Amino acid sequence: MPVYQATASAPVNIACINRYWGKRDTKLILPTNSSLSVTLDQDNLRATTTSRADPKFEQDQLWLNGKLDKIKPGGRLATCIAEMKKLRAQVESGSPNEPKLAEFKLHMSSFNNFPTAAGLASSAAGFAALVASLKEQTRSCLEQRRHAGSR
Repeated sequence: MPVYQATASAPVNIACINRYWGKRDTKLILPTNSSLSVTLDQDNLRATTTSRADPKFEQDQLWLNGKLDKIKPGGRLATCIAEMKKLRAQVESGSPNEPKLAEFKLHMSSFNNFPTAAGLASSAAGFAALVASLKEQTRSCLEQRRHAGSR
């Protein structure tokens, strides 16, 4: 059986002006104030996430910096995973021969090469890396099928 896995990284940023002062919309996670931030070079500071889809997995699981973390039902992470699976299901519905990755459970492992809660946007970098790895997982799956059909 093929391995459906991808790794992606994303840079961190640091807010310079009007740092975090609350949210005007908690569902959409919109800040109360505008801010100016600087994205740092990911050669130095980054979040790296590997996601793997497997029909043998019993539940979605996330490890942050090597420690199993809880995925809260209805939380940001659960919502993100559900949205990515919904997008994947759309790809699958248009191509019935595609593996049904949207039905597989995910195991995700994310590492920061900098301290968490150090004033850097670690969760933003982690989410960006997660979404990029899930997107890459779908893209590489499509590429594998495309190349297999060209032989």
